This record gives sequence, C-alpha cells and structure tokens, in this order.
Amino acid sequence: MILHLTILLSFQLAGEVISRGLGLPLPGPVLGMAFLFVALLILPKLADTISGTAKGLLGHLSLLFVPAGVGVVGHLGTLGTDGPALALAIIGSTLLALLAGVGAFLGVARLTGAKHD
Repeated sequence: MILHLTILLSFQLAGEVISRGLGLPLPGPVLGMAFLFVALLILPKLADTISGTAKGLLGHLSLLFVPAGVGVVGHLGTLGTDGPALALAIIGSTLLALLAGVGAFLGVARLTGAKHD
C-alpha cells in the first residue's frame, strides 16, 4: 500500500513541479491527475496495481472534506456579513453554468443535425 500511495503522490508531485516550474495557470494536482490518466491508459497493469489503494482512498473521501468544514466554521463571521452576496454568487454562477451547458448542448445538436423535443 505504501508503494501505491507513493506512485499516486509522485504523479501529484510531478504535476506540482511542472506547474510551478513553468508558471502554468493549471493547478499541480490537476496536471498530475492528467499524467496519471495518461499513464493508466498506456500501462493498464498500473491500474490493476493501484486499484485497491485507490478504492480505499475513495471509500474514505469524506474525511478529506473535514478541513474544508473546519474552515467554514472558522469563518462564520464572514458568512454572517457576506452571506447574502455569497449565496447570490453561488446561485447565479450555478444558473449561468447550467445555461451555458444547455447552450452548448443545443449548439452541438444543431451542428450535428440531431432532433430534440
């Protein structure tokens, strides 16, 4: 299991080093995940090797959200003063994202000639 975690964290480290070294606007862990995805496509045996550890991490994913929850509780004063503006921003951005998704779907459907009701 230690070897498997080392493999996963090595991809994250590689992404972090490349992202910061080249000054990319992409977060290092995201770049590392892309590298891991490519490696899993190229080396299917790697997927078999780390699948047990990956499933274990996913099974305990909720523990990784504890620091975020503590951060929210630590900033309750900010939520009290800026809560309505934050709620409006969250709801507004969610609606805009949904509308952009619908627009993209309709645009692709129109380009491909697909019929929709």
